[in-house]
Amino acid sequence: MRIATWNVNSLKARLPRVEQWLAEVSPDVLCLQETKLTDDAFPSMAFSALGYEAVHHGEGRWNGVAILSRLGISDVVDGFAPGLAPDGDARLLTASCGDVRVVTVYVPNGRAVGHEHYHYKLDWLARLRRHLDQVADPSGDVVVCGDFNVAPDDRDVWDPAACHGGTHVSAAERSALEEVVGWGLVDVLRQRHQEPQLFSWWDYRAGNFHRHLGMRIDLLYASAPLARRLSWVLIDRNARKGKLPSDHAPLVAEFSPA
Repeated sequence: MRIATWNVNSLKARLPRVEQWLAEVSPDVLCLQETKLTDDAFPSMAFSALGYEAVHHGEGRWNGVAILSRLGISDVVDGFAPGLAPDGDARLLTASCGDVRVVTVYVPNGRAVGHEHYHYKLDWLARLRRHLDQVADPSGDVVVCGDFNVAPDDRDVWDPAACHGGTHVSAAERSALEEVVGWGLVDVLRQRHQEPQLFSWWDYRAGNFHRHLGMRIDLLYASAPLARRLSWVLIDRNARKGKLPSDHAPLVAEFSPA
């Protein structure tokens, strides 16, 4: 089973690239973030033509998350589970794809340490931890993936000194992410690759991609039973190249059958 996550930074602008990538890579499940589309505008028929069912949770100009699956889609939860404070933004979507419970997330950016959006981000991550308690079971096959807007440790930024004190790397954000991981999740890229500077995001400005000045903020976590079946995992840097790319690269992992 091949599962991928990709912040496409506007599906309307990136649809031909996504269609081409799907044809080339053939994931069984693709989680998308930052579609920037309403549900009515989501191109379900284009994905259906490629063999994918799709579910989308969007609002228009901002945010938006989707799950594409060749294994079926069921038991869908838009946003946070009932009983948790709802989110006005479309940042979270949960569904079952075959036997795997899949959660796609677009964590708030936070803007700046101490900003009201920073506190919103910390609260959002805390709610995500409680959401998992209601929608999934860590003893089963679960994937939680997406754009977390947090670099888990200093290996995941181009220059820890330059990033020190900023959002995405603050102690509070990393601690909040660790609480989510403590639900029973494994960072599958780090399970297989320990080397530093394996980035998934590069700012469009100043040629940062070509200068290798990036961050690893797109993450794919699996429950322990699923992580034990990891075959391989990679960041597809080639998808960040060429005409009109997203500023994020896809992250792809393949798991063997149970």
